[in-house]
Amino acid sequence: MSQGIPGGVMEDVLKDLIPMSISLLLGTLVGWERQMGRKPAGLRTHVLVCLGSTMFCLTTSYAYSSFGGHSLDATRIVHGVVTGVGFLGAGSIMRQEGYVAGLTTAASIWMVAAIGVAVGVHAYSLATIGTFFALLVLEGYRWAERFLSPSHEHDGE
Repeated sequence: MSQGIPGGVMEDVLKDLIPMSISLLLGTLVGWERQMGRKPAGLRTHVLVCLGSTMFCLTTSYAYSSFGGHSLDATRIVHGVVTGVGFLGAGSIMRQEGYVAGLTTAASIWMVAAIGVAVGVHAYSLATIGTFFALLVLEGYRWAERFLSPSHEHDGE
């Protein structure tokens, strides 16, 4: 134990540091993919959404111990995250002359929020699988779209 830091505080720090670190890593993986594609919401946005979602979930255990009682419903935090991130994602969608842009960015923001929530409730394998599938869709499907596109034969790629 570190001198000057009570044992309980150090346990809380470690208990929170692990999921926050995992959230940072997984959010970075998805955010980096978006950053490299020069998308409007890149690395920092995705990491912050992932971290924030995790932190909201972790906060529920502190709220329960502080306020207790059976009236505290932890799922309300998850509901709030989903709703709030939905508004954030909606802000990244733009419509111009019949063309809609930003849907994938909005979906990736929503996905990193789900990853962050999974980490926050200590469902690490679910969060890791979700991250893998998000990257598969974002990168793998992009490659498949280019390769399988009917215009692929004509555009010289």
